[in-house]
Amino acid sequence: MPFISNTDAERRRMLAEIGMKAEELFADIPAAVRDPAMDVPAGLSEQEVRGQISKLAARNASNLLSFLGGGYYDHFSPAAVDAVLSRSEFYTAYTPYQPEISQGTLQAIYEYQSAVCRLTEMEAANASMYDGGTALYEAGMMAARITGRRQLLVDDSVSPIYRAMLRTHLEHHEVELVETASREGLPDRTRIAESLSDETAAVLVQNPNFFGRLDDFSGLARMAHERGALLVISCYPVSLGLAKTPGAMGADIACGEGQSLGLPLSFGGPYLGFMATRMDHVRKMPGRLVGRTVDAEGRQGFVLTIQAREQHIRREKAVSNICSNESLCALGALVYLSLLGKEGLREVAHLCADKAAYARERLGRIRGVKEGFPGRPVFNEFVIRLPADAEKVAGALLEKGIAAGIPLGRWYPDLKDSLLVAVTEKRTREEIDRLAAAMEDVL
Repeated sequence: MPFISNTDAERRRMLAEIGMKAEELFADIPAAVRDPAMDVPAGLSEQEVRGQISKLAARNASNLLSFLGGGYYDHFSPAAVDAVLSRSEFYTAYTPYQPEISQGTLQAIYEYQSAVCRLTEMEAANASMYDGGTALYEAGMMAARITGRRQLLVDDSVSPIYRAMLRTHLEHHEVELVETASREGLPDRTRIAESLSDETAAVLVQNPNFFGRLDDFSGLARMAHERGALLVISCYPVSLGLAKTPGAMGADIACGEGQSLGLPLSFGGPYLGFMATRMDHVRKMPGRLVGRTVDAEGRQGFVLTIQAREQHIRREKAVSNICSNESLCALGALVYLSLLGKEGLREVAHLCADKAAYARERLGRIRGVKEGFPGRPVFNEFVIRLPADAEKVAGALLEKGIAAGIPLGRWYPDLKDSLLVAVTEKRTREEIDRLAAAMEDVL
């Protein structure tokens, strides 16, 4: 029987073999989209297709003034980042299984891992995390492997998108996810202490959290460790130019989204999750690890190391099965960090924080607008409460060409009047004033 059939007789034989009618093969497709009378237009020439696509693309609001955040930020990326990523030696490279022909890619990953360690003040970092949300999930599962426990605590000030990903990934694992309610936009230590048990593998928190608030989790690390649990901190890497690092707070695992390190806002990716840990836990870490070594003649070389934990083992015994290669995005982050250096990153962080402080003060002068969580430190993102439904206000501002922020009512029903506003080094005083004036007009 042919695999692909071109005649009615052959199709009938195939259907008879499996005991089905043709229409049964499409039963799961909604009737509205399998109507045989679909009006499909005739084909177009290449020139006509280009013209049609250009018209459709012109309908996208690509010139909005953006104050959106929530984990993905409009930072400036130096031209050198794209220039390096566009070199064919890097953009055509895939998994560097053969070190003798992959030294450039392997060294780039090694240098990236080193940069992540310095950034987070941790001892070992990996490559190949998909994004910030899956990195947090992998960190939680890593903690479960280390402790042998089957419960994770996550505070609801952690990104609701990340928490949804955690719930999805854990659905078919024997690991319980316990969510604790925050208080005034910060993790409630009392509730976390009450929820900690001998089954808790890790406490998962975020800094700055989804509300933009900065915190010091040193005490929480001690609390978790006293109960035999680990502390996982998901962090915003640019904030580490100013904020206390996960390593300095006593975190066991640090992770986060690397988009802000030179990667553009490109309709959802591809992005980069990063992860770092203590050397004691490195054999339980997922993803690729590149090590530096010497060959038989004493020459420096780079190799994938401790591979038996990951790809080169039976599936059920692997610490994870992340088999994609995020090294091009990791290279972009490395180039960005190398160009800025320690002082440059600190300067960008200061600009973000200072401009956010100005925006916070300027918006606070609008009648009826209040700080969502007054008197608490933030980095470059903050919550304001409006005298109206935040989603309607944001929609009206879109009509004025301004993406003013993220309405929070979708995830936090008691914050339907609240807007999450993000400011990066790219936003000018004039643009912040324009936001304020437009919001005043709308309100």
